[in-house]
Amino acid sequence: MKIGIANDMPMAAEALRRVIASTKLHQVLWIARTGLEAVRMCADYRPDLVLMDLNMPELDGVEATRRIMAESPCAILIVTGRPQDSVNKVFRALGAGALDVTATPMLLPGHDQGGAQLLAKLRTMEKLIRHSGGTQGLQLRPSPPLAERAAPAKRTLVAIGASTGGPVAVARMLAGWQAPPDCVIVVVQHIDENFADHFARWLGDQLTMPVRPIEHRDSLMGGTVMIAKSNDHLVLDENHQLGYDAVPRDYAYRPSVDVFFRCVAQHWREDAIGILLTGMGRDGGEGLLAMRRAGKTTVAQDQATSAVYGMPRAAAELDAAQLILPLEKIGPFLRTTTGGKS
Repeated sequence: MKIGIANDMPMAAEALRRVIASTKLHQVLWIARTGLEAVRMCADYRPDLVLMDLNMPELDGVEATRRIMAESPCAILIVTGRPQDSVNKVFRALGAGALDVTATPMLLPGHDQGGAQLLAKLRTMEKLIRHSGGTQGLQLRPSPPLAERAAPAKRTLVAIGASTGGPVAVARMLAGWQAPPDCVIVVVQHIDENFADHFARWLGDQLTMPVRPIEHRDSLMGGTVMIAKSNDHLVLDENHQLGYDAVPRDYAYRPSVDVFFRCVAQHWREDAIGILLTGMGRDGGEGLLAMRRAGKTTVAQDQATSAVYGMPRAAAELDAAQLILPLEKIGPFLRTTTGGKS
């Protein structure tokens, strides 16, 4: 991959350059010292991937990410010192279009402090880029009208899949809603397991509903937003118990939305709603189609409100989504369909 580095700290930029130079698979295309310079460099010499720091002069990493995704879209990985200390900024950057987050490696003589972790991230990014349809969306097809109000079933499972831009999209979609006790909400967001607990806490601060990460062998909990927290795939078995499975091991998307959606299609016999939100790549489209073929309600976010129209576009191409809606209409659709308090 051709990689751009956006970091105003010379030692941090050099550490990133050395990690990239340690393998012949990647090359540094440029190094930008400010957020504004990164935006300009992406316009003039677009890389396959940008390693974006959060704190830079002129434009911070959040605004630089937003500008790049609007003007010269490409894959962006947030690489910053102690990301756990900048949770709000991290999720604002993910909402603006960054794919993932990791810590900046350190230059220590004779020691690999974070270099192997960054190289693992680069391998994942390369898979995502290779398997992705890119950041350019298809023409938006007309959205069907909202479904008529449906009486809540005995139990309804709301399965949500998201990637690039997903944290903010999920928060906006569920904001101000308290789901009824017979409604179970499960979110599969592409995010590193080291940051999943932070995501759950951050999302909990945005919502009126309780939010909890999913532990292996957890049972489904009504009225609660349950978050996948592992790099292994979230699965649902025939006894409606949640767990994690490393298979398929070579799948680019971890945790995979497709894997969980297919489990819902296979094992959940009551009402279910599958929702595929913004994201780079094609994960979730096949799983959403499986849910539709199993008689479940399926929804995809539209192109105009998606940070990256990759995953929802895949669903549209497969005719997997019964409804294609702007983000601001998906939340009201959920409330109308399942009930609960606003």
